[in-house]
Amino acid sequence: MTEIVLVRHGQANRHATDEAGYDQLSDLGRCQAGWLGAWLGETDPHFDRVITGTLFRQRQTAEAMGHKNCQMDPRLNELSYFALAQALEAQYGIPAPCDATEFARYLPEVIAHWAQGRLTDIPESFDQFSDRISALIEEVCTGHGRVLLVTSGGVIGMVLRQVLGLDEAGMAKVMLGTMNSSVHRLNHVHGTLMLGGFNATPHLDAPDRVHARTFI
Repeated sequence: MTEIVLVRHGQANRHATDEAGYDQLSDLGRCQAGWLGAWLGETDPHFDRVITGTLFRQRQTAEAMGHKNCQMDPRLNELSYFALAQALEAQYGIPAPCDATEFARYLPEVIAHWAQGRLTDIPESFDQFSDRISALIEEVCTGHGRVLLVTSGGVIGMVLRQVLGLDEAGMAKVMLGTMNSSVHRLNHVHGTLMLGGFNATPHLDAPDRVHARTFI
């Protein structure tokens, strides 16, 4: 059996307007990752492999959790949100959102346009994004033991789309609900990948950490 533990990175620079500006943890994001690492260390610390994407915020999260010199795999990198948003505005006149309420309505729209192949001049198609993630998960499942994957919300959304057979709207809802530094568990048993847990944040359950339960 293979157990896969997916972790979304801690809160990043939520005020960024481009990919480079977003790719660093906030002070709170570093705290979230540190708390998660401490909780895992007290409850279930062993991992046979630890893999992160190559993005800085993903590597920062793994390091704050106590995992240094991890294996890196670019297939765990996030979708290019800012590029998709720019393409949606340029090609259809739909502007990027200005607040969280608008973002909740906007993300399903940009995902739908992307999945339907209606966006051009973007770094990666929806199918390419899907294929690279499914290839990585399949490789991980050929082994045994526990594997920690430190990644991002879009990757987690795509993994759950593939495991649960979600449509694009369902995938977008998963992405919107995925909290920073949240834990998601998959079990590969008898050739089948099954969801074992979604969006857990036990390291943020204490009353003095309620403020640290963030989505963006």
